[in-house]
Amino acid sequence: MTATRRPTLADVAREVGVSAKTVSRVLNEDGPSSPQTRERVLAAVAKLGFQPNLMARNIRVGGPDTTVGLVVPDLGNPFFGTVAGGMEDTMRGRGLTLLMGSSAEDPERERVLTQTFLARRVSILMVVPAYGADHGYLKAPRAAGLPVVFLDRPGVGLSADCVVSSNRTGVHEGVSHLVAQGHRRIGFIGDLPAKLYTRRERLAGYRSALEAAGLPYDRALVTGAHGQETAAAATTELLGLADPPTALFAGNNIVAMGVVAQLARAARKDVALVTFDDLPLAEVLEPAPTVVAQDPAAIGEAAARTALARLDGDRSRARTVTVPTRLIVRGSSRPPRRTRASADADG
Repeated sequence: MTATRRPTLADVAREVGVSAKTVSRVLNEDGPSSPQTRERVLAAVAKLGFQPNLMARNIRVGGPDTTVGLVVPDLGNPFFGTVAGGMEDTMRGRGLTLLMGSSAEDPERERVLTQTFLARRVSILMVVPAYGADHGYLKAPRAAGLPVVFLDRPGVGLSADCVVSSNRTGVHEGVSHLVAQGHRRIGFIGDLPAKLYTRRERLAGYRSALEAAGLPYDRALVTGAHGQETAAAATTELLGLADPPTALFAGNNIVAMGVVAQLARAARKDVALVTFDDLPLAEVLEPAPTVVAQDPAAIGEAAARTALARLDGDRSRARTVTVPTRLIVRGSSRPPRRTRASADADG
């Protein structure tokens, strides 16, 4: 089977019987050409299926590409997929195309991917910062007018726009809900590393809720996990304490899936649960998890609007946009067993 090659500018020129330069003028609209020549060139382009190399053109003329670069830590996390969807919905009307890549939470990989996007002359750069990354190398592109927006976490070494969730307030509300249900021993399983911005903000919300309720902060009830397996192990560890928690707070959706799976394996429906981030098919779980729901689509939309404003000439100071969370109460955040038993006896 003979391999077919993609048609080139020269093929179009040969089909029409004009020079490659004439074809280029027609396609780029950067020079004079007669209506008849234009019609013949466009007909040949359609016949041959020729696709102009926009990247090569942009590099040649020194203009930006019509693409937006987005760097995320994990392409498999549905949270970031929904963020990307919100961006696309907002930018589609501007003729911009979103390109995504994963840093795998590796600062060096993030930098290489970012440099690849810069080499493509993207119109906008969006980054979910990897832990430990320094973004000082983006000062020159940003000073030259490239809109740079950080998502989910602030960048380091660069003052730039940032869009985050109300992490601290959301966790405070979720833990306060467990306290109101009668729980006094509440375990916290956060993401790793422990110094990650979202982990620190969510732990601060956990501590402020305990303080507001007059409850002590017990380090033994706080642990971390990165991935479902380690979250399951952390769940077992907390429930194995001499004075175990009656409720757990899972610090993100991936951790939550590990916690839910381990509670199901251990048949521990007596342990209450609130998670940060909603879960796929949450309503079909038994009990359905109570969640502090982020709005990833709104995060993507806010990031896109901020970047487009910069693209349109907004030169105001860098700002942080905080997207509110929402507590969704379901069946997993029931009162502790002792409280329920007392209520049943009183009834």
